[in-house]
Amino acid sequence: MAEQVPPLRGREREQAVLSTVIEGAREGRSAALVLRGEPGIGKTALLDHAAARADGLRLLRGTGLEVEAELPFAGLQLLLRPALSGLPNLPEPQRTALTGALGLGSGGGEPMLTGLAVLSLLTDHADGSGLLVIVDDAQWLDRASQDALLFAARRLYSEGIAVLFGVREGEGSFEATGLPEQRLTGLSPEASAALLQDAVAHLGAHALSPAVRYRLLAEARGNPLALRELPLAMAAEPTADLAAGALPLTDRLRLAFHGRISRLPEATRTLLTVLATDETGDAAVILSAAATLGAGIDDLAPAEAAGLLSRAARPDSSAGSDASIAFRHPLIRAAVYQRTPIGQRIAVHRALADALDAPDQADRRAWHRAAATLGPDPEIADALERSAIRARERGGYRAAAAAYDRAARLTDKPRDRIRRQSLAAQAALESGDVVKAGDLARRTTRDLDHTLSGTDHTLADADNASGGVDSKVLRAGLSQVQALARFWQGEFPEAHRLLIDAATSIANTEPEQAAGMLVQAMHTGWYLGETDLSEVLKHLAGLRLPERSPVAPVVRFIGTLFDRGPGTPLGLTETLGEIRSRGEVSEQVLSIVCGVALARGQDGPAFDLAKSLEARYRSAGAAGRLPTVLFFAAEADIFTGRLRDARTATLEARDLARDTGQQQWVRQLSSVLAHLDALQGNEEECRAHAELGLTGDTPGAVAPGAPWAHWSLGLLELGAGRAEAALSRFERLTKSPFNHHICATRSVPDLVEAAVRLGATDRATAPFTNFEGWAESVGEPWAEALTLRCRALLDDANAEALYTRALETHDRETRPIEFARTALLYGEWLRRARRKSEARTHLHDALEVFDRLELTPWARRARNELTASGAPDADPAPTRTAATGLTPQELQIVRLAAQGLSNRDIAAQLFLSHRTVGYHLYKAYPKLGVTSRGELKEIAAQLQ
Repeated sequence: MAEQVPPLRGREREQAVLSTVIEGAREGRSAALVLRGEPGIGKTALLDHAAARADGLRLLRGTGLEVEAELPFAGLQLLLRPALSGLPNLPEPQRTALTGALGLGSGGGEPMLTGLAVLSLLTDHADGSGLLVIVDDAQWLDRASQDALLFAARRLYSEGIAVLFGVREGEGSFEATGLPEQRLTGLSPEASAALLQDAVAHLGAHALSPAVRYRLLAEARGNPLALRELPLAMAAEPTADLAAGALPLTDRLRLAFHGRISRLPEATRTLLTVLATDETGDAAVILSAAATLGAGIDDLAPAEAAGLLSRAARPDSSAGSDASIAFRHPLIRAAVYQRTPIGQRIAVHRALADALDAPDQADRRAWHRAAATLGPDPEIADALERSAIRARERGGYRAAAAAYDRAARLTDKPRDRIRRQSLAAQAALESGDVVKAGDLARRTTRDLDHTLSGTDHTLADADNASGGVDSKVLRAGLSQVQALARFWQGEFPEAHRLLIDAATSIANTEPEQAAGMLVQAMHTGWYLGETDLSEVLKHLAGLRLPERSPVAPVVRFIGTLFDRGPGTPLGLTETLGEIRSRGEVSEQVLSIVCGVALARGQDGPAFDLAKSLEARYRSAGAAGRLPTVLFFAAEADIFTGRLRDARTATLEARDLARDTGQQQWVRQLSSVLAHLDALQGNEEECRAHAELGLTGDTPGAVAPGAPWAHWSLGLLELGAGRAEAALSRFERLTKSPFNHHICATRSVPDLVEAAVRLGATDRATAPFTNFEGWAESVGEPWAEALTLRCRALLDDANAEALYTRALETHDRETRPIEFARTALLYGEWLRRARRKSEARTHLHDALEVFDRLELTPWARRARNELTASGAPDADPAPTRTAATGLTPQELQIVRLAAQGLSNRDIAAQLFLSHRTVGYHLYKAYPKLGVTSRGELKEIAAQLQ
C-alpha cells in the first residue's frame, strides 16, 4: 500500500491519472505521460506528488537545465547516475554505445542504439519491483538526452516502468509525438480561492480586502504558483504593483522572485548565481567557484530562509544520507540568472571554468569559457571544436552543431570560420534539426561568397599541410545540406533543384561526389515525376567517372530505370558483385539501388539486399534506418504473396518510424498496410490507412504514401465488384506525377481487369502497352504470365490459349496470389462458356490459395463462381497453421526464439526490452500449444 499523500487542491483528475500510471508500474505494466503547461501551473507539484506515492518503486529523477542544453547527454548522465551499476549487464553493443554517450568510455555513434541501451538499463534497474522515472523541465534537456529518453519511453510495454515528463510551454523544445499528454490548465475558481486563502494564512496576514482578493484571483487565472507567490511579494513590498496586467504572468512571477532575491545579502546572491549557472550539481565545483567570488556554504542560509531553496535526499542516496540543494521552483533559477548583471555573469562563468579542471569536464569548461568571452578567441574556439568532435563521436550531433557554430563565431580567420560553420551545418543535419541546418548552410554560403569576393577561388591554408579547399566543392556541399534540409521539410522541388545544380557545378572536377548528389536526386525526383527523374539520369550518364570507381556500376544500373522492350536486363546481383570488386558505396546509395531493383522487377535480389541491409542496421542498432529497408522487404513480400511477413515488416517499420520521428515513413507505410487490408477485404481499416497515406502532399510534389494509397483503394473497389470506382483509382496512377512509380506499373493488370469488367477496354490500351514493354525488359516468367493474363482479358477470341499459357508460366509456389487470380479469371471465362466441369478445377485451385491467405473478397468471388458452375455450397474452410492467432509481433518474436536466440538477443534485434520479449512469449505459448522454448524448435518450420 502506498502511504497517504495529501492531495493537491483542484488537481483530483490529474492525480487520478498519475495514480493509474504508478499502480500500473507496480503491477508490471509500463506507461509514459507528458505533463505540459505554462510556468507555475503545477507540473512540478504533480511530479512531486507522484514521487511521494512511489513507495515500493525505485525512483530516478532529473531536471533539464537551460545552461546545459548544448552538452550532449548531460541530462541523461545525471538522471541515470543511480542506475549505472547495471551497465555491465547490458549487451556489448548497447554497453559500448551508452558508456561512450555518457563519456565513461570510448564508443557512441548510433543515437537509437543509445536509446535502446537506456531502455535496457531502465528495465534492469526496475528489477521486477517497478521503477518511476521523473524528468522535470524536459524542454531544457539536451537534444541527445531527449532523443534517447523518448525512444526508450515509446518502446515501453511490460517492464513495470512509469516515465513522467514535465514540460514548460513557450520555452525550449520537447516534441513527444506518440506519447500521451496531460495539458494542465488553471485551477477552478473554487480551488483558486481556497489556495489563495491558504497562502494568506501561511503568511499570518489578515484577510484580504474583497478588491485585492478579486484582483489577485483575476490576475492569477488559476495558476497555483501565482496564487502562492503574488501575496507573498505584496506582503514584502505592499506598494509594488505585481498584479498589474501589463506584463505576462510568467514575467510577473519572475519579478516577484526578483524582489525577494534583491533583499538577500550580496554573498548569498553571488552563491545563488553560481548555483543557477552551474549544471553539474557537484557541490565541490559550486563551492570552489563561489569561493573565488567571495561566497561560501554559510551564505546559503538566507536563501533557504526566504523559501528560495529546498533540501532533498538524492534519489541515489541511502536513507537520505546525502542531500542536495536545489531551487524550489525552476522559475527561481531563471529569475536568479536573468537578474544578474552581464559583468557578474561573465565572472561566474569564468570561475566555474576554472573550477572544472578535471579531464572529463573539458566540454563544460569550454562552454563556460565561451560564455565568459565577448570577442574572437582562437584558443577557446579550438577547445570548442574539440568538444564538437567528441560530441559527434558520441552521437550528440546537435551538441556538435552548437559547438562548431559557437567556435566559428569566436574565429576571426575566414578559412577556419567557414570550415567550422560548414561542419556545424552538417552536424545539424545529422541531428535532424533541418531548420538550423538549412540556416547554417545558407549563412556559410553567404560568408563564403563574401570571403571570395575579389580573390581567387581557393581558401588556401598555408598552415594546413593538406592544402586548400576548392570553393566550388565547398559550395556544392553546402547546397547539398540545404537540399536535404528542404527535402525533410517536404520541399521536394526546391531540394531537387539544389541537388542538380550542386552536382553539375562539380561534375567535371569531382565526378564521384557529383554522382553521390545525383543518386540522392533520384530520391527527391521520385516524388516529383518522370521528367525530373529523366533529367537526373541524363546527368548521371554524362559523368566521366574513374575507370575503377565503385559508383560506376551504380550509375549503369540506375540508368536502366525506364528501359522498355526486349533485351538482356542488367541484374542487381551482378551489379553488387561489381561494386564489391571495386570498393564500397554508402548504405544510402544501396537503398536507392534496392528501390530501383524493385522498379525493374528484380524482386528476389532486391529482397535479399533489403534483408542484408536490415541485418546490418539491426546489428548496429540503427533503428532510424530500418523503416526504409523494411519497406522494400515488405514490397517484395507483397509481390510474392508472403502477406503475413509483409504485415509484420510493415508494422515494425511503421512503429520504428513513429518512434524515431519519421512521419513521412509513417504515412507511406500506412499506405502499404492499406494494400494488405484491401487484399483481405478489411474495408474500414483500408480506408483509414489510405487516408493517412494521402496526407503530407506539398506544392509541386505528391504525398509519399499516395501511390500505394491509390492502388490500395482501387484494389479494394475491384475486390468488392465496384469496377468504375476501381478503374478511376488505377487511372490516376497512369498519369504524372505517379506514372513512374512501382505501384503505377504493378497495378496495370488490375486496371485491365477493371476496364474489361466495365466494358471499357479502350481505357486499358495505353497502360497495357507500357506494361507490356516493361515486362519484356524485365525478362521474368511471372511478368510474362501477367502479360498473358492481360492479353486473355483483352482478346476474348484467343483467351483460352492465353490463359493456358499464363497458368503454365506462373509459379504457384513463389507467386501464389497472381496464379490464383489468373485461375479465377480463367474459371470465370470457362463458366461463361458453359464448360462448368473444367471451370470448377481452376476455381478450386484459386479458392485454395485465397482461403489459405485469407483473401476474403477473392475467396467469396471464387466461391460464388463455383456455385454458379454447379459445385455444392460450402462454408469457408478454416485455414489454421501454427502461427494462426499470433499477433505480428508475437510471430516475429517466436520465430527468433525458435532459432535459439535469448530474450536479450531478440530484444536487441527488435529494439524492445527483454521483459517485453518475455511477455510476448508468455502470451504466445498457449496459442501455439507449447510450454517451453525447446518445443518451439520442433514447430519452427510451421512458423514460416
